[in-house]
Parts: sequence; structure tokens; C-alpha cells
Amino acid sequence: MTAAAGTARSVVGGAPRKSKRKGPLQQVADLAAKSGIIHKGGLALAAGGLALTVAFPATSGPLAGAGVKDQGQDTASISASAAQAPVTASASARISFSRTSSATIKDPDARLKELMIAQSGTVTPAAAKGTLGWPLATLTQASPFGWRINPLGGPSDFHRGEDLVAQCGSSVMAAAAGKVVFVGWDNTGGGNRVVVDHGNGLETTYNHLSSFSVQQGQTVQRGDQVALSGTTGASTGCHLHFEVMVNGQVVDPAGWL
Repeated sequence: MTAAAGTARSVVGGAPRKSKRKGPLQQVADLAAKSGIIHKGGLALAAGGLALTVAFPATSGPLAGAGVKDQGQDTASISASAAQAPVTASASARISFSRTSSATIKDPDARLKELMIAQSGTVTPAAAKGTLGWPLATLTQASPFGWRINPLGGPSDFHRGEDLVAQCGSSVMAAAAGKVVFVGWDNTGGGNRVVVDHGNGLETTYNHLSSFSVQQGQTVQRGDQVALSGTTGASTGCHLHFEVMVNGQVVDPAGWL
């Protein structure tokens, strides 16, 4: 072979081509790229010189168990044993993906349920306010909860609910989701009466009704019509007598609406 021929092999585009020796980390990156088993993050880490040891999540392939050494310089080792173990859980483990805090903002019945479970019979007006929906399209108080002069005459009596202004035949709606546990005549003065059980000790009652829209045992949703208002029972005119009971004890409905 002549000298001219040797020179021709070392020239590309008219200029001498110098071979550049690759460092160990670049060799690792090149091998990993060819094998197709490295994650982009690991490749960038190795190529950038930020780590001397790069582990790959593989148990086979051209790099498994292999090492690259550059004659006494730093060594980049690749270990297949560094693969992460799978995450397991017991068959009896309870895993929930619900996000109560965000769901209840849009779900007033879920918020009401949480409130009743958390405070169990000792619900404060501040916590209860706004948890029940309006039983009528508009709310105008006619007579409040508590002691009052008996409108039918006689001594003062304790008013167990709140009287709300309503023309006879107005739609009466469930204040929250629940199960209808009573539909019928109330002998204590309520006249035609509907009782809805909302669970966890909370019930609402609707009194002096002219007619019923539900049956006992029926499930209703918040805002469903349960009856039409009237003036049956111990009543002096068309209105709705609305009660809220917690564990069988009446409480001021104004604190819940």
C-alpha cells in the first residue's frame, strides 16, 4: 500500500478526519440507545454526566449484566437487578379513590350525610345552615319555631316547626333525598302529613297538605314534589307547616334552610 493510498483513506471532503475517543458515559448512552431498553430520563442523565451508575429496568438484552470500562478511568455499570419490584396489596385491603371534599361541593345530600355522621345529634345551626333545600319555591315565614300565642285560641303553645306562606295547591318539595316513611292523617293537628327520613337520625315533615304526590316506602330526591299545600288539620288558612327532627327531637327549621 502506498503512502498516497493511506492518506486518501484518512481524508473526508478534502480535510483530515480525526478520530475522537468516546468516554465511558457516552459509550453507555450509545449502547443503551442501540438496545432500545433505556428510558429517556436515564439516557439524558447518563449523557449529561450526572451519574456514574445507570440502572435499566430490564432483565434481558445486550446490556443486562454488562459493564463498560475505560482503562482505569471512571466506570459506568449497568445492573438489571435494579428493576423495581411490583407494588402489591393484600386482597382484603380497602382502597378508595373518592374525593369527598370536592364532590360534596356539588352534592348537597353528600354534605348533609357527612354532617349528620360527624356531629351525630349535636348539629349546630352554623354547621347545618343551608344543608336542606327549600320545601317551597319561595320562602316567606308566617310563624316561627318556638313558643307563641296559640292562633286557635287558648294558652301559649310550643310551635314545633315553621309556618311558611303558601297558597293552597302549591307544590311542596322534599328538602333532601330520602325515603318516605309516612303518608296520611296526623291526629295531633298536622292534618294530611308526609314524613321523609333522610338517614342518620334526620327527618323532615310536611303538614296541612291538600293532597299527596308520593307513597309510603318511596325514595325521593331533593326537590321532588311530595304533596300540594293546603289547610287540613289544626290550621287557620292555607300554608305549609314544615318540621325538622334530629333523632326524634324537633329543631328550628330556620337553622337548616
